[in-house]
Amino acid sequence: MKKYSDPNFLARKYLAFDIETAKDVPGTDFNWRAYRPLGISCAAALPVDAHQPTVLHGKDPDGTAARKMSNDEVRNLVKHLVKWASDGYTILTWNGLGFDFDVLVEESGAFEECKELAMSHVDMMFHVFCDRGFPVALDKAAQALQIPGKPAGMSGVLAPQLWAEGRHQEVIDYVAQDVRIALQVAQTCEKRRSFQWMTRRGSISSMDLSRGWLTVKEALRLPEPDTSWMDDPIPRRQFTRWMANP
Repeated sequence: MKKYSDPNFLARKYLAFDIETAKDVPGTDFNWRAYRPLGISCAAALPVDAHQPTVLHGKDPDGTAARKMSNDEVRNLVKHLVKWASDGYTILTWNGLGFDFDVLVEESGAFEECKELAMSHVDMMFHVFCDRGFPVALDKAAQALQIPGKPAGMSGVLAPQLWAEGRHQEVIDYVAQDVRIALQVAQTCEKRRSFQWMTRRGSISSMDLSRGWLTVKEALRLPEPDTSWMDDPIPRRQFTRWMANP
């Protein structure tokens, strides 16, 4: 299989990607692994040279939006990602390694394709995690960079419930905005050679990005940061363990 990573980040053509899951996960901590399989309600992809995101969702026989994408529809989604990557795009996500591709594997069965896509794509959150030892929310980056954030009152936790209620357009608008934000964050930070985010204390912190965003494969080569000050640090294997078992 063709390797998709581009060592020259300045030449990268990003394609931001995100999914929304179908199953409602109770609680505010989003302990999703205990409720899998989650199913996928819809997905969005935004190439850097496109004006609008491409949104895909399942369809019932009458053409209306399905409760979730079928396994064949998810496999087709993976084929789209492979084609985009083969066409020279670098897939871009926020927590795609530990969530989106994990769910894609389960729903599609396309283990090798998803593993290669995941390793060669840029997961900005995972890059930050490997450098700093803790994850950062996309909205916190958008706030620090003064990029318009997610729709008010909307979150990925609410998306499954809204989709089940037939409020499909609200979820589609949400996932479309997510990929717009991700692409803007990627481009803004690479231009500034610095990643910024809003901390819990309300101050802005930053991380050097002189090398640009790293692919997952490249980020995994970074030395482990000092996490001795944390009560319960997250191990890197939490994001990659799905790759161990096809």
